[in-house]
This record gives sequence, structure tokens and C-alpha cells, in this order.
Amino acid sequence: MQKIGLMVVVSGALIVIGLILLALGNQVILDEINQGNGIVSTNQDVIISTDIDSQETSMGIFAIQVMNIEENILSVKILDPLDIEISSADIYEETTEKTFSILETGEYKLVIQSTSNEEIHVFGAIGPLPDENKKSLSYISIAVLIIGMIGLISSTILKIKNRK
Repeated sequence: MQKIGLMVVVSGALIVIGLILLALGNQVILDEINQGNGIVSTNQDVIISTDIDSQETSMGIFAIQVMNIEENILSVKILDPLDIEISSADIYEETTEKTFSILETGEYKLVIQSTSNEEIHVFGAIGPLPDENKKSLSYISIAVLIIGMIGLISSTILKIKNRK
């Protein structure tokens, strides 16, 4: 009986540690990503900018999230530090994520535009592509969570078996 209690405590601790690691991992990954939101229409663009160092990374990433999207009304473009368009896309889905090349150090801009007179609420993010070392923290946290859950399920099964 004491083994099952110890197993529950250890499994619970692993779940808590996994949740803490998951929160820290997301914070580390999103640390250099600049996020913003706003209303976009034909008269108003949403612009989100961030500084990216070409010595640290050669790839950038941007993401757009839109609720209740209609066809062919939203587009996005990336401007480099010289305000030259280096990437563009039409938005057809509620969530769009793409990468772009970093050639120069400076301020990169994500510009979200609309051809509709309706005001549309959008969320956007832009920054350097997170490296694999930062992403591994998320994988570790998920593994710890899964191990904790398996421990809780196993202890429940053992407790039921011991009652019979």
C-alpha cells in the first residue's frame, strides 16, 4: 500500500515538473519572437517589427492568426531593414506560419493588409527561427508529463488489483 502512495506522489511531482518545464520552454522559444495584434482593414494595416541579427541566425519565422477568415481579403509581406519586400503571401487559413531568409542585421517588419472594408482582428508574430536546443526543452517537458501520467495510471491499476 505504501508503494502505491509513493508512486502517486512521485507521479504527481513529475507532472508538476513537466508543466513547469513546458511553461519555461515556451517562454525560452518565444523570447526573441515579437508578437502583436490589431485591427486590419483597407485603411489600416497591422505592422509588427523586430530586430534580427544575421550573425545569429539565417532564418526568420512569422505567423498570422485570423478568426473567421474570408477568401482573398488578407495578405502579408515581410520587409527587410531597407524596407524591401523579401517575402509575401495571401492568407487563406485561420493560422499561417512561414519562414524567410535573414540576409542583413536590422529591423524586419511583418505587414498585414486587407482588401476588405470590414475590420478584421488579427494576431501576428515575427522573429528569428528558434534553434533546436531551445525546442528540445519542450520535448523533454512533454516526456516528463507523459511519464508522470503513466505513473498515475499504473498506480490506479495497481490499487484496483490490490482491492480484488
